[in-house]
Amino acid sequence: MVWNPDAVALFRRIDGDLYESVENSPIRLLSATPQSRFEQLEQDDGFLVHLDRVWKKLNDYLVQSTWFAEKFGGREDPALFAYFSMEFGIHECLPIYSGGLGVLAGDHLKSASDLGVPLVGMSLLFRQGYFRQYLNQEGWQQEHNPDTEVFHLPLIPELAADGSPLMISVPFPGRELWVRVWRVQVGRVPLYLLDANVPRNSAEDRHVTAQLYGGEQDMRIKQEMVLGIGGIRALRALGKNPTVCHMNEGHSAFCALERMRLMMEENRLDFATAFEAVKAGTCFTTHTPVPAGNDAFPAAMIEHYLGGYMNALGVDRPTFLGLGRQDVRDESEAFGMTVLALRTSNTSNGVSRLHGEVSRKMWQKIWPGLSSTEVPIGSITNGVHTPSWLAPEMYQLYDRYLGLALAGAAGGARGLAAGRTHPRRGALAHARAAARAAGGVRPQAGAGAAPAPQGHAGGGRRGRRGARPGSGDDRLRAPLRHLQARHVDLPQPRPPRRDPQ
Repeated sequence: MVWNPDAVALFRRIDGDLYESVENSPIRLLSATPQSRFEQLEQDDGFLVHLDRVWKKLNDYLVQSTWFAEKFGGREDPALFAYFSMEFGIHECLPIYSGGLGVLAGDHLKSASDLGVPLVGMSLLFRQGYFRQYLNQEGWQQEHNPDTEVFHLPLIPELAADGSPLMISVPFPGRELWVRVWRVQVGRVPLYLLDANVPRNSAEDRHVTAQLYGGEQDMRIKQEMVLGIGGIRALRALGKNPTVCHMNEGHSAFCALERMRLMMEENRLDFATAFEAVKAGTCFTTHTPVPAGNDAFPAAMIEHYLGGYMNALGVDRPTFLGLGRQDVRDESEAFGMTVLALRTSNTSNGVSRLHGEVSRKMWQKIWPGLSSTEVPIGSITNGVHTPSWLAPEMYQLYDRYLGLALAGAAGGARGLAAGRTHPRRGALAHARAAARAAGGVRPQAGAGAAPAPQGHAGGGRRGRRGARPGSGDDRLRAPLRHLQARHVDLPQPRPPRRDPQ
């Protein structure tokens, strides 16, 4: 996993300079490394031990019990949460993000993986990603969109029953847009990416998923149809029926229309009933605190691209367009994606307390009978996936003294709290007490004490005992018996600090 420093250190040991030059992409690193280097590593016992350790950690991570399984494992109706976002910032080698919205979405998937939450992500495969910036010879900022080689991305092709690439269609005016479904495995969580660059589409339509936030309104509405409508169709083609859909910003709000259409078609419901049923299983996070940052389309454009949904839902024009208007009676108002998301969600939130207050004032017109303090938009302050943001040295420190609960089944704050009563910590304390009773000799691993966690490769400070066994250089030179027999070295408790005041 790219958020495990020990795994990153393993790839750096292959060729650190090359790893940085290929933007820390493991796949590009392995493709560019000559065979002679692999033959050298095959004879390197230190590297092989490191490889075995990382492989074991990954497999242990994937099979161990999780918080969600312990808390909700007995449910007869297993839940599935679908997280829709136009961008996901998982790692720099997967350039389908532009900023904070994507980084939050990426951390959301990683945290869900650690906790074992049954979550799936849905987004688009932008082959050119977001634009890159550089300075020309005159010092002016320039942008370019380099094409990304698909085979250098961590993609797994989803296949149909006959073994062909899984394809779904999205209704466009006068035609069907076909998209291929790919998967990126983020720990335990699958992230599905939709790709319109397939031979069945016209040259123009193949560019729909070329650039993140590229093009004018016409391109934007096409991308948002693929994400919302195509995302639901892709999940259905994969045999997944989400219990709850989470819309991260309004880009994916068209998913509510597709879910209503399916519910009316399959369960013979009327529009009002389908609307309430979909709303009960939808939540929404708004991000942008200025009106200009929230997508809105002219009524004529909505009718052009989504007129078929107006007919399928069996509603008249004012009712359909009113789903995206703050004032349903204002014919001059554009169709807002944030408004559609707010109207079709059971719960909505901003990303901080202040942002929640701003959002309630921004969208108060949707609920004309309520004051701004009563508008049903709450707030959940943005969080981060802790292991992704820890420096390797801090990760090693926490891993050693708090145990694998930090990044394993417990995850997040629960992991930090569990470290106080982690079994390894108890075993070490027991072994230390036994050593004191025996005359102060510290027990070795395998002699009644749990082994201390091995450090991450990539350097270490020399203390009073010489090179730390966790450093990469030491691991290259040390014999296996030295790696397998570690001394447990717990620090003595310090006296409490006194306030000089």
